[in-house]
Amino acid sequence: MNDEYMDFDGKVVLITGATAGIGRATALAFAKRGARLVIGDMAEAAEETAAACRDLGTEAVYLKTNVSETADVQALVNLADSRFNGLDVAFNNAGILPATKPLADVTEAEFDRILAVDLRGVFLSMKYEIPLMLRSGGGAIINTSSVAGVVADPGMAPYAAAKHGVAGLTRAAALDYATQNIRINALAPGLIETPMTQRWLADPEISASLMANSPMKRAAKPEEIAATVLLLASPGATFVNGAVFVADGGQTAH
Repeated sequence: MNDEYMDFDGKVVLITGATAGIGRATALAFAKRGARLVIGDMAEAAEETAAACRDLGTEAVYLKTNVSETADVQALVNLADSRFNGLDVAFNNAGILPATKPLADVTEAEFDRILAVDLRGVFLSMKYEIPLMLRSGGGAIINTSSVAGVVADPGMAPYAAAKHGVAGLTRAAALDYATQNIRINALAPGLIETPMTQRWLADPEISASLMANSPMKRAAKPEEIAATVLLLASPGATFVNGAVFVADGGQTAH
């Protein structure tokens, strides 16, 4: 792909969930290509991600954001507007993992919390990002689903419900705005080396089971997934819309 397709110089990019892992790697990848960043995360350590982006020579701001709260999401989008006067790309990546347990053992509070962050958070983000993108002339939105939004694993019912929901929400929204120069796609990563998955990778039994399901016999690096996000946000993907883009090393290919 030509370098011009990966040139985000001056583009305004909003990212949720960027303290570590995929979100942080994606923020840095955009920053290296000239984008201006608006970062929202519950963890104030995400300010360090914004600082690392600024060290790369671009503008980046952080706002503490609970994506399940309307006022927080509105404030984050308003920050993109007031600081940079528009929005070109949104990567709605914030999410949490539940404890692994059978469905009947999941409490109502646990179920509600997963859906509030992982599904409602994506809905609220798009709800307030899209009007700003329409005013800006269009844009690209990438929502983080998961291979758990394509298939399911035991003990992950709330997460699978939320991530399947993200896939459906993405497809429906893509159809709503397909003629208005806004492309909306979902990313479905497989196993990634992140702080969220560290508890699995550090457990020899769980890790062995995960590797048995991985044709490539490894977890991905966050930077590998970040590159896919940039592709979906780029002019190289102008006819990609309403897709659930699986990046799982072949896990769901069999």
